[in-house]
Amino acid sequence: MASTKDTLKVIYEDNHIIVVNKQVGDIVQGDKTGDTPLSDIVKEYIKDKYNKPGNVFLGVVHRLDRPTTGIVVFARTSKALERMNKMFREHKVQKTYWAVVKNEPPKQKDTLTHYLKKNPKNNKASHFVKHVEGSKKAILHYEVLKKLENYYLLQILLETGRHHQIRCQLSAIHCPIKGDLKYGSKRSNKNAGIHLHSRFIEFTHPVSKEKISLTADLPKDPIWNACN
Repeated sequence: MASTKDTLKVIYEDNHIIVVNKQVGDIVQGDKTGDTPLSDIVKEYIKDKYNKPGNVFLGVVHRLDRPTTGIVVFARTSKALERMNKMFREHKVQKTYWAVVKNEPPKQKDTLTHYLKKNPKNNKASHFVKHVEGSKKAILHYEVLKKLENYYLLQILLETGRHHQIRCQLSAIHCPIKGDLKYGSKRSNKNAGIHLHSRFIEFTHPVSKEKISLTADLPKDPIWNACN
């Protein structure tokens, strides 16, 4: 269920940043679909809550794929945006994802390295074991956190931030994410989402310099419920 101003799940906010728990179907930034982006919903929330006249400044710091859920950080000032962008660029933001997969991974924990190439025509990434023209190196670390009745819960740390990286790399080891038809799941989820959730984030506040550590609640469904 995509967010509206009244259902928006705010995890943290101050004068400089606002962090929300993105729902399935939310699109972080406007695109050709013309659907209302999460950035506009957050702007409306700020405008209402703080009774702000005129346009509200909101900077998109990073994105999550539409079918995924979890932590998204927005900047409320241009200074915060510039500093958050720099932290993301320099890999000074620690993001941890949870994913539910059907097949058991080959190892309990491992580091995956591939070269990913994006195809804009079908908005899909392909993986290669060696560099090919137009590909970018992708590295992630995974660990099996829990064996569920029919699935496995993985925790994933990204070293790089490539297009559809987690989805493509897990598919490469024959562990497509539940509901992710694009990358090899046999069935879609009823809500058109996939079981990939941006669970934790840790970074230095762009202005106060304090350490910020946040957790996004899991979506409510029987499989995610079993992961808690």
